[in-house]
Amino acid sequence: MADLVLMEKADGVATVTLNRPEAMNALSKALRTRLYEVMSQIDGDDSVRAVVLTGAGTRAFTAGLDLKELGSQPGALGSANATGADENPVKAIELCSKPVIGAINGVAITGGFEVALACDILIASENARFADTHARVGVMPGWGLSQKLSRLIGISRAKELSLSGNFLDAATAERWGLVNRVVPADALLSTAQQLAADIASADAGFITAYKRLIDDGFARPFGEAMALEHERSSAANRAVTPEAVEARRAGVQARGRAQ
Repeated sequence: MADLVLMEKADGVATVTLNRPEAMNALSKALRTRLYEVMSQIDGDDSVRAVVLTGAGTRAFTAGLDLKELGSQPGALGSANATGADENPVKAIELCSKPVIGAINGVAITGGFEVALACDILIASENARFADTHARVGVMPGWGLSQKLSRLIGISRAKELSLSGNFLDAATAERWGLVNRVVPADALLSTAQQLAADIASADAGFITAYKRLIDDGFARPFGEAMALEHERSSAANRAVTPEAVEARRAGVQARGRAQ
């Protein structure tokens, strides 16, 4: 039996692939458990500094919870509100302290949409589409979609998507600010991996702390977030020496000329 979640490492980047293409990478209980194991392994691996998450095949990033499994197993619907990272794939992704880039290769539907929103950065194939079908299935979201989506694209657009269950194409998702960019399907993985490599080339500890600062601040009112930045910045910058800044200045300049 093929591994439900594949992982490859190269040059500081881990590429994680949801691997149930025959089922549109639906999030079965076994796949969710395996994703937790893989993301935990990555989080503890100092050789990995950035992550790319994608789906196997061309049809789907992930179609969300496995509805066939939900309909056949008593109590399985409780997974829609699971808080443990071994059952909740959003928590499994969020427990990773390293930046996670979602390479959205196909449809991201309902729970799959929530998994996409757990990523730090989204790059979409031209074939990508997003849909929130909770209203069609009759199950309330429990992995964050009802709150995250409105904060990303605005409350009116979020209501349009969530209350209609309609699909959002990749070009519109980019225009609405849901994804960072849209690329041809055959360039998706290489584009995401190159961005991950760019991130991985910076100091790993700094990137982890900076990601945490952005996330913690975003979860607070603006005034509190500014105070948080001042608090953490003051503490961190006291430890930076002029010699350290000078040592890195040439590298920053060279990188600027190359881009």
